[in-house]
Amino acid sequence: MRHEPLDGMGWHPARTPQTSGTALDCETLVLVRSFLAPILEAAESWTALSEQLEAKGYRLAFHAGHLVIENGQGDSLCTGSAIGVPLAKISQRIGRPTLRLNPDGISASLR
Repeated sequence: MRHEPLDGMGWHPARTPQTSGTALDCETLVLVRSFLAPILEAAESWTALSEQLEAKGYRLAFHAGHLVIENGQGDSLCTGSAIGVPLAKISQRIGRPTLRLNPDGISASLR
């Protein structure tokens, strides 16, 4: 497994207006990965993925072309890439998501 800090991935929570501005520490990221990555890896559709995340108290969002996991308050926690399941990998398996662009022009939600 290859590790890259969030800054090295071209996305950082502090740069997104909807975030709390705090990046997850590595221990928290490992915990988040342990219970959210299996959901992202096993979902059979974008709708199912969104519903399964919501059942755990999280939401699926898209910011500047990245799949982002948000908490219930809408704060971005991490990207799919940060927990080992990038948008490209999910899209390859279940197809590209149908998105609705938000008025800010850089974020989107599932249709």
